[in-house]
Amino acid sequence: MAGGQERILRQRIKSVRATRKITKAMELIAASQISRSQARIVANRPYRQGMRRIVYEAAKGDPAAAEKLLGVPDVVETAMVLVVAGDRGLSGSYNSSALRAGERLIRSLRDNGTTVRLFTVGKKAAPFFRFRGFEVEHSFVGFADRPTFADARQVAATLVTPFMDGAAQQVLLVSTRFLSAGSQVVEVEQLLPLTAPEVVEPVATGLTGYTEFEPEVAELLFFLAPRALESEIFSALLEGAASFHTSQQRAMAAATENADELGQTLSRIMNRARQDSITTEIMEIVGGAEALRSRK
Repeated sequence: MAGGQERILRQRIKSVRATRKITKAMELIAASQISRSQARIVANRPYRQGMRRIVYEAAKGDPAAAEKLLGVPDVVETAMVLVVAGDRGLSGSYNSSALRAGERLIRSLRDNGTTVRLFTVGKKAAPFFRFRGFEVEHSFVGFADRPTFADARQVAATLVTPFMDGAAQQVLLVSTRFLSAGSQVVEVEQLLPLTAPEVVEPVATGLTGYTEFEPEVAELLFFLAPRALESEIFSALLEGAASFHTSQQRAMAAATENADELGQTLSRIMNRARQDSITTEIMEIVGGAEALRSRK
């Protein structure tokens, strides 16, 4: 009986140690990706700020022409919602937080009478919404961990055409913002129309004079809208990737620690079972010896 229990415990300890090797390796891989993802966010920041400044200057030059592409629409009959999640799991609450925020946003829009067209990024997103009865118009997969600007351009091209044609009046983004290695926040952001001039980051200090536009502001803004959308989506994908790696590193570190604790607990139980087995055998030997001695 004791020998069988000891054999079972040995197998469980072996399984726990094998799992610990996997979680530790995943923790180290995720940790190595965090710094790379942060560097990409920093490298992209000047382009994003420059694009915002150009849109700000163009809108300031002709507010009437910028009315369609800037601000918050008065009436939204159809809204497109883009939810950014991951291609893989084992990352703590990263996927579930973004997906549940997207679900709440969709239900809120529908309660207000708005038709919602849903788009997702990441393999974990589409099955989540389809299981809950939401139709996913298009799902982008395969690049959530390491997005490129070409991926952002592909997503933006899918979203900008219905907006420019008037089929949708608003484009909303649900994604995880990377604030620091210890803080990531799920945010809902309006992508189109573009951020209103009074909300956009101010022009860098020290810039004076005026700006002349060629071609006209209306035509320029019509060209800038897709580029600005690409920039914002690429920033969201980069921050989402950094948040994913950070969440996965924390989750795998916790899993490795739990595996260590479980291994120690099972080892103690196995040692106790072995001691019980040895004690039982010794008692049997002593009992047999005493029986022989009493016969003599």
